[in-house]
Amino acid sequence: MLLDEWISEFDRGLRSMTGVSRMTRPMPVPPPLEPAETAAELSPAERNHAAALMRVNHVGEVCAQALYQAQKLATRSPTLKNAFDHAAREEEDHLAWTSRRLDALESRPSLLNPLWYAGALAIGLVAGRLGDRVSLGFMAETERQVEHHLNGHLDALPEADRESRAVVEQMRADEAAHGKAAVDAGGIELPFPARALMRAASKVMTRTAYYV
Repeated sequence: MLLDEWISEFDRGLRSMTGVSRMTRPMPVPPPLEPAETAAELSPAERNHAAALMRVNHVGEVCAQALYQAQKLATRSPTLKNAFDHAAREEEDHLAWTSRRLDALESRPSLLNPLWYAGALAIGLVAGRLGDRVSLGFMAETERQVEHHLNGHLDALPEADRESRAVVEQMRADEAAHGKAAVDAGGIELPFPARALMRAASKVMTRTAYYV
């Protein structure tokens, strides 16, 4: 059974890095325009900026897949395995949504996705080996930081890119739910140095993925 689990997660990892992701939920759509409103066109600069932001979000989802896969493999609790698997499947929706937005914006994912995936997988395995409460605390802190990051993207995305904004808003709601579930399941609050290190690593990743 363990070998089957590793093979399944390896397959999911390959799909994450190559962009062959599956959706279990339809892609979010923006609310309809008011009768007096008209859809605005994105300027070339706005399109490039929106694409770069969605590339960053796509990298975040690649990392999320790796983190949850690692934590699922590390825990011995069937309950937590199911919780990590549920979160990973919702994150796979996010991966597919951001991939589609990149296509629509005529852009591409990060060229460093294999590197991001490998790093997140290693971090997730370490967190998982430190015990379930630490692993859940790591999940909760990750989701808090991602939620904060998505709030910034909602401020930065062009108003005219209603489609990307709808995707990010749903992603934010899902991340908040994942973080709450981790805390409710017994996740501890990580010490400040660990939280600060996570923020610093996130800044390096987001600034690099914006361009590469």
